[in-house]
Amino acid sequence: MSLRGMLADTRPLRNPHFRRLWTANIVTVVGAQLTVVAVPAQIYADTGSSAYVGLTGVFGLVPLVVFGLWGGALADHFDRRTLLQVTTTGLIATAALFWLQAALGNGNVWLLLSLFAVQQAFFAINQPTRSAVLPRLLDADVLPAANSLNMTVMQAGAIGGPLIAGVLIPFTGFSWLYLADALCLLATLWAVVRLPRLPVEGVTGTPGLRSVVEGITYLRTQPVLMMSFVVDIIAMVFGMPRALFPEIAHESFLGPEEGGLAFALLFAGIPAGAVLGGVFSGWVSRVSAQGRAVIWCIVVWGLAMVGFGVAVLLADHTPGSARLWLVVAILMLVVGGAADMASAAFRTSMLQSAAADEVRGRLQGIFIVVVAGGPRIADVAHGASAAMVGTAAAAAGGGVLVVVGVVLAALVVPSFVRYRVTLAR
Repeated sequence: MSLRGMLADTRPLRNPHFRRLWTANIVTVVGAQLTVVAVPAQIYADTGSSAYVGLTGVFGLVPLVVFGLWGGALADHFDRRTLLQVTTTGLIATAALFWLQAALGNGNVWLLLSLFAVQQAFFAINQPTRSAVLPRLLDADVLPAANSLNMTVMQAGAIGGPLIAGVLIPFTGFSWLYLADALCLLATLWAVVRLPRLPVEGVTGTPGLRSVVEGITYLRTQPVLMMSFVVDIIAMVFGMPRALFPEIAHESFLGPEEGGLAFALLFAGIPAGAVLGGVFSGWVSRVSAQGRAVIWCIVVWGLAMVGFGVAVLLADHTPGSARLWLVVAILMLVVGGAADMASAAFRTSMLQSAAADEVRGRLQGIFIVVVAGGPRIADVAHGASAAMVGTAAAAAGGGVLVVVGVVLAALVVPSFVRYRVTLAR
């Protein structure tokens, strides 16, 4: 395979609607990450309490779950372009309110947390809708490439946004970061307004609780789609060790308690791998056996987490070589991030192409809940297991459980492994 063939497949960018959405997302994701950093930083500055900062998890997760499920039902009822316009406008309005409260010197943490919850509610409706429109804009054979391009931008923003925010906060304060987010979102609103009308194809029903239940019931009748969620839960719950990074950075890699370079590098490892995986994702468009590809990607993810845990263990026993094992640990996280990016691209494409249009929004809503909930459950599980067996064993053991779990899942539902798509000639 030539180097050009390995690089990201840019065919989706030939579609003007996708090109506008993707280009706008480059701008928007940076602004969004500025807010992601500014909210907890402002809470800590106002309260001096990590406990209040931790409440962002509750105030963020609950709206994501509730409105992620309901937002999927809305996306299967209303014109999706209209819904994207409304939710994008809502995101702009909440970013503007973030700016206003900071500019006025607000010190009420509950107001800030409430605004954060409202923002996450708009986000939870916007994202499943945005994912559900792609199969209406693009052919099925380029969906993996489109999802890879989107994920590459998101992960690059997850690296660059916090670095930019960290540099700017001491000079600009919080208000200007929120204002930048609001202005950046205008690019997405422009791209959304330019979309064609996107009414739902098929019977839409009523966007209430019954519609949500119908979406879940539909999922239960589709073993391949159901397994796309199950294997992701296995990978994230057992294999995401991010809750261990602070302790590992300090105890194993001899960094300061308050963070430091090792801490930052550990957190950047998985997103950096995802970006590299996205840059060299040209191969994903040439894979027809997508079910088998997902299994292999998750196995690689699990083995990478085993390698990460072993590197931590060796650093614990050879403190004089801590820097060497830090490099190995980061490389393992990078490999894992690249594998996870490919797995996510395939799984998202399977949801978009294999589901009927009238339930596609609801399935994307469930996808948002799984993506948001899995790593948070992993934080609890890894934290508890590390307290009993240590960080190295918790990370490596989690990786082993990922490999075992996904192999068992493949054996139980062989139709998932056999899932294939027809590639364009």
